[in-house]
Amino acid sequence: MRWRRVAGQIGRSVTVWAVSTLTMLVLAGLLPDFRLQSADGDSATRIGVTAALGAGAFGLLSAVVWPLLVRLLLLVPALVLGLLVFFLNGSLLLLALRLNPSGRGEAAPETAVIVAAAMSAVASATGAALAVRDDDAYRRRLLRLADRRRRSTPPCPATPGLVCIQLDGVGHDVLTAAVREGLMPTVARLLGTAGGGLPSHRLTPWRTDWSSQTGASQLGILHGSTFDVPAFRWYEKDRGEVMVCNRPTSAAELQRRATAHTGDGGLLTVDGASRGNLFSGGAGEQALVLSIAARRRGRENRSRAGYFAYFSDPANAVRTALSFVAEVGRELGQSLRARAGKQRPRVSRGGLYPLVRAFATVVERDVVVAAVMGDLLAGRTAVYADLVAYDEVAHHSGPHSTDAAKVLRRLDRSLALIEKAAEHAPRPYRLVVLSDHGQSPGETFRARHGLTLADLVRSGCGLPLSRRARRTLPGTGHREDGGSGTEARAAVRAALRRPDEEDGTRHPAGTGAEPVVLASGNLGLVSFPDVPHRMTKEEIDARHPRLLTTLADHPGIGFLLVRSEEHGGVVLGPCGTEIPLAELDLRPGPLAVFGPGAADAVRRTHSFPHTADIMVNSRYDPAAGEVHAFEEQIGSHGGLGGAQSRPFLLSPLALSAPAEEGTEPVGAEHVHDVLRRWLGESDGPQVPLETDGGRRAA
Repeated sequence: MRWRRVAGQIGRSVTVWAVSTLTMLVLAGLLPDFRLQSADGDSATRIGVTAALGAGAFGLLSAVVWPLLVRLLLLVPALVLGLLVFFLNGSLLLLALRLNPSGRGEAAPETAVIVAAAMSAVASATGAALAVRDDDAYRRRLLRLADRRRRSTPPCPATPGLVCIQLDGVGHDVLTAAVREGLMPTVARLLGTAGGGLPSHRLTPWRTDWSSQTGASQLGILHGSTFDVPAFRWYEKDRGEVMVCNRPTSAAELQRRATAHTGDGGLLTVDGASRGNLFSGGAGEQALVLSIAARRRGRENRSRAGYFAYFSDPANAVRTALSFVAEVGRELGQSLRARAGKQRPRVSRGGLYPLVRAFATVVERDVVVAAVMGDLLAGRTAVYADLVAYDEVAHHSGPHSTDAAKVLRRLDRSLALIEKAAEHAPRPYRLVVLSDHGQSPGETFRARHGLTLADLVRSGCGLPLSRRARRTLPGTGHREDGGSGTEARAAVRAALRRPDEEDGTRHPAGTGAEPVVLASGNLGLVSFPDVPHRMTKEEIDARHPRLLTTLADHPGIGFLLVRSEEHGGVVLGPCGTEIPLAELDLRPGPLAVFGPGAADAVRRTHSFPHTADIMVNSRYDPAAGEVHAFEEQIGSHGGLGGAQSRPFLLSPLALSAPAEEGTEPVGAEHVHDVLRRWLGESDGPQVPLETDGGRRAA
């Protein structure tokens, strides 16, 4: 049957060549600066031959030269490489026209860019349409997206592998609503709610720690420890530095600490792959992993090579570049409509945000999905990948917005692609889809109350305030501002090889009484850098008698956590409420509105060595499910309150239940234990990834 495969490949190549030739002829007729004939004119036959030779030369150069160019350009920042795609492709077309034996063919440089992009897109679409009809061809197409570094792969075992896809920021309630509204048909099919099929997966909510954000959750999931991660960003007095989970140097340090704390390399140490994550999980194969981005390039830092597996195909590069431009335009249009319609709540979406969003929703998604498909086809045992698109858009548009809903639909299509790749893998795979946290909506603290948390802290300390802050205290004015610290923004900085951003990250002891005020969604942290230890309530009251009362009585604050000389730790609320941590189960006070588990989460954070002098959680409205972020985000996470603390775990029925009936996993460390258990369950039947009457045969 080999001759049939060869004949089929030849037939597909000829068809793509013919379509490319026709495309070149059409473009030559439409674009005035693109000619396929001499100045005196040529016959239709001569023009057709010129187009055929030009299309063939361009296709050959794309197949041979483009991968070499991309490999050389791995030294160029990844985001810049995406912007160079059009120029490089146009240059290949100009070279193809120059090499044309007919001596005909001419194009202006800017026109060559357009022609090359159109021809690559048409050739890609034609090749994909033909390959779909041939499983072997489709598999070969997917193999081109695989990691080219794994040249020699030993035969993989027949036991099922585990692939975990993290939909960053998608809460349990958001997922169920999206399935109900028909936005995620792939997930609906897995749950058996579409087409009357039987379910192959179960959906389980789980509860985060107090710090409901990717840094803590993903560190716990991949490395089994969330110890001493009190927030997304926090000040460490012993080091005089601010730790930020999505900063490469901080991520590397957190991974080192977690490994030392557990004595284990991570979830993915055995034949694993980590794609698009903050942490490696101990994987040998890594792409777009932030914790290794700060290292010098070498054998142990091959993260950027993940771009090569995708951009080495010029059609993929052009398609992603076109989608990138379209996404920037989509964001500009959506932002303009929100502003024109005076939508509330709203935050600024200008500056570099359109580019950051396009990177997260297009470039990062395409590269990570391609890397995962390559991992499946290579037969790797454990794969963990993070898709950050929804989280980025929901921060600025809101978790229940139309903008975010459209991203969910596209993420569902990505899951379908991964399913398709699994069908062609050399071993069966069990697909787990999960999230690291949810998002809670609401106006920002600044928009609702007219001042920032830092303004409020300075007021309580008797420190000078800006004219704006003085004018709005206690105020209820509205103000827009931008600047959220999301995973996508960190990924862009790493791709551009920009230095870590966080002005004033070093605050050596003894520099005065200026407090360090940081925000992690609706969780605020206040530290006094000139005091080497964690201050007690009594010390804070002696130094700033009005500070704790100013914070606790503010209508935008839910509760405070401080250390106490008398009680060890206390929760403070309005009107002088003060409850020792040991008594929270009997009288939760201001924690009651935050639901079950809040007291345990607060007590655990209190035990961390680097917990701030004052931990501040914003007010939570349970009726509306809203919080007030101390960052400029209308969809936020990082503290307690609402959907942000309730992510999901979508797991195959062939695996054991993640928790006992009637209970749910609590904390990312519990999720880590569950995934480890599932990795050990390798003797069961294959999980059906494509249902046929509800199940595919094992």
